[in-house]
Amino acid sequence: MEITMRKIKREELLTLEGYYKARPEMRARAIAERKKRTVILGEHLNMIFENKYLMQYQIQEMLRVEKIFEDEGIQDELDTYNDLVPDGDNFKVTMKLEYINEADRKIALAKLIGVEHRVFIEVEGQARVYAIANEDLDRTTADKTSSVHFLRFQLTEDMKKSLKAGAQMKVGCDHAEYPFHIECLPEETLASLLEDLS
Repeated sequence: MEITMRKIKREELLTLEGYYKARPEMRARAIAERKKRTVILGEHLNMIFENKYLMQYQIQEMLRVEKIFEDEGIQDELDTYNDLVPDGDNFKVTMKLEYINEADRKIALAKLIGVEHRVFIEVEGQARVYAIANEDLDRTTADKTSSVHFLRFQLTEDMKKSLKAGAQMKVGCDHAEYPFHIECLPEETLASLLEDLS
């Protein structure tokens, strides 16, 4: 499957009126999908493995909230969110560092500089792969990291074959200030991620 076939096309989007009718159903599906595709590392690090459906829902929500109906505005949203649709040989992730207390968050984000480059996946029997982070713009300053990062995990053909053959996948972070990993993903999470691979 070509990369272009995986991206959201203009004609796949509903009109504002059409989305108004479809929204309850789309929202319920997006919530279920997001829950299935979220990997939580410890208390503060959440990773949402994005897919085409979640991004299409996000675009429809943006068009609804901003009341965008002109072609240029719609194309801007497509360009932004299509970057987060997996290409068939990678996983695309929105990573969030979440702290309820603002003072705690400030301290943690200062300690966690570079954390986005220390997040990894490891397919059973294959080499560890670290995230390629924030390809659109750098979200880290000299003083602190951002609470949101966009990651891409690039997979080899062997990794894809192993996963399709039933291999498990470890997900983790080996930053000195936040060492945490999950040895095995839940079955439904892994099954959903396999759909991203062509």
